[in-house]
Amino acid sequence: MSSLLQSPRTANPPKILTAWRVVGAGTVQTITWATRLVGLLAVLSVILPFGRQKLRAPVHNWLDLPREATLAGLLATLTAGVGLWLLASSLRRRKRRAWQLGVALGALILTLHLASGHGPVVTLTTAALLVGLLVNRKHFIALPDPVVSGWRALFVFLRLIGAGVLINVAILAVAHARLIGQPSLLDKLRHALLAVIGVTGPIHFQSEYLADLTAGIGIAFTIGAMLMAGHLALRSAEPTPQLPEEDAARIRDLLAKHGDRDSLGYFALRRDKSVVWSPTGKAAVLYRVLAGTAMVSGDPIGDVEAWPGAIEEFLKLCKRYAWVPAAGACSEQAATVWVRHGMTALEVGDEAVVDVGSFTLDGRPMRGVRQAVNRVKRAGYEVQICRTGELPAAKLALMTELVDKWRDTDAERGCSMALSRFGHPEDRNCLVVTAERDGVLSGILQFVPWGRDGLSLDLMRRDRDNVENGINELMISELLLACKDLGIRQVSLNFAAFRGDIVRGERLGAGPIARAWAAVIRWGSRFIQMESLYRFNAKFRPNWVHRYMLYPSVLDLPRAFLVAFEAEGVGGRPEFLRRLLRG
Repeated sequence: MSSLLQSPRTANPPKILTAWRVVGAGTVQTITWATRLVGLLAVLSVILPFGRQKLRAPVHNWLDLPREATLAGLLATLTAGVGLWLLASSLRRRKRRAWQLGVALGALILTLHLASGHGPVVTLTTAALLVGLLVNRKHFIALPDPVVSGWRALFVFLRLIGAGVLINVAILAVAHARLIGQPSLLDKLRHALLAVIGVTGPIHFQSEYLADLTAGIGIAFTIGAMLMAGHLALRSAEPTPQLPEEDAARIRDLLAKHGDRDSLGYFALRRDKSVVWSPTGKAAVLYRVLAGTAMVSGDPIGDVEAWPGAIEEFLKLCKRYAWVPAAGACSEQAATVWVRHGMTALEVGDEAVVDVGSFTLDGRPMRGVRQAVNRVKRAGYEVQICRTGELPAAKLALMTELVDKWRDTDAERGCSMALSRFGHPEDRNCLVVTAERDGVLSGILQFVPWGRDGLSLDLMRRDRDNVENGINELMISELLLACKDLGIRQVSLNFAAFRGDIVRGERLGAGPIARAWAAVIRWGSRFIQMESLYRFNAKFRPNWVHRYMLYPSVLDLPRAFLVAFEAEGVGGRPEFLRRLLRG
């Protein structure tokens, strides 16, 4: 497995993350499991025959209805039990709104069971849960996510209830001939309103099927309304990330002063990220919120001495909204700072960085690249290198069209190591490398600035209808050979995920665990480029620079990987679920 970067034990983690993870953690965990238990017991009290009979009685008496005429008590208890089970995860994240709903649902269950004289197990357990919630109110302080409105959940609830009522009224109007007597429109409306709370209305039917249909529609819309409203009230919504022009200008200033340190710094200028600034304004953390996780992409931007301030502000934001903090594609220097703030680091791959001063196509190690380059050159391909701002408008438009056409996915991939745009006026200093034959383009590379004398590979596209192999090798090698004249000292190529694990699994004498893990990575490479990128990068004899993922605890690691894959566009949640959760 990839190695863990440990923090010096003499460094005390700041109180922000410590409070986020430790203070009241045991109490919150206990309340979370107690909530699940009460929800389960409430559902069982409805499912078991004895419980059903007990719970019906109080509602019959309160509403002065026949004993066999209502399901309201059962429906209320069942919905409250399911609701408690669903909001347990939000209680674990210390959501204030989850605490409010937990108290309300617990009080409802307790009231129904006290009125029915039900067994003491559910009553005592629910009472204990309510006491625990009320006494520990101070631990549930996380605000709703910024894009969620409490009124929206209420509106959705009322709209679904209204839809159920209107559908039942329409059914009763259409099936008027199958009703006993001549009920008025007011009677039909009253019957539809009672149906949504599981109560039999004043209308009688000639067919039991019609009675069951109206009752089923009412209950179905009520349960759907409660679940949808609960989802909107508790969901980990995803604020639409935006990087205002003012913040982008400040980030450019920081890159001009400190951009030499990190090869991924320029990618902070993507507009689908949000930013948190240090109190001094000398450093910034860029992040996206997905699935309740705030994923930082790359190292903080700016002065290294101001990084702790930016990280602390980011952790405060995560605590405020109960987001799980995580960071991906961090350098060892940044990972060390994160670890000192209480995070755990995991090596997730290596970045290929070529020292152009020592690069050459001569020698036996470069024979494969040299042969591919010579073969493509003999086929008539030529390479051109220029800045984006130097391209004629017509050619830039053509290249932009080809970049989109040659993309092998519906949307641009990348977050921490890709700009996901081409030819933008803001990126005039990007370097474009093209391969063409007889005036026809066959390959395009885009490199973004890395400080004053470096480049980072951003985009690699080629004509998929062209079967000629070696075009990418030609463009990269020609650029590396031309870098001395361009004043470029180093070039960052692709990131190779889990490269170290692949290498360790192939070493002579590797243990069974290392070999098995390497086999898993090779299998996963059939779906996500991992081993192929490592093999391609290795052709150019680069220096390998470790990159790390940071996460709060081992329980958060799967979530962090899921969010990282989704942010990079190579996996994650299904598209329909992303649309459902998008703010």
